[in-house]
Amino acid sequence: MAFVFDKSNYRMLIIAIAVVILGFVLMSGTTDIYSTTKIVIAPVVVLGGFAIGFFAILKKPSTKS
Repeated sequence: MAFVFDKSNYRMLIIAIAVVILGFVLMSGTTDIYSTTKIVIAPVVVLGGFAIGFFAILKKPSTKS
């Protein structure tokens, strides 16, 4: 039985989920609405997590013969 994803794909998906969660935690941050962390850094981290997840889905598994 052949799986669609390889072990490395699942590992990258888990990393992507962790990065997205980290971005949302950074967004929740302090009570200061206009902090650089909430406005700039956290959305970039979330988008980076989504990019990692997108790459993990599109990455072809290694073929072993």
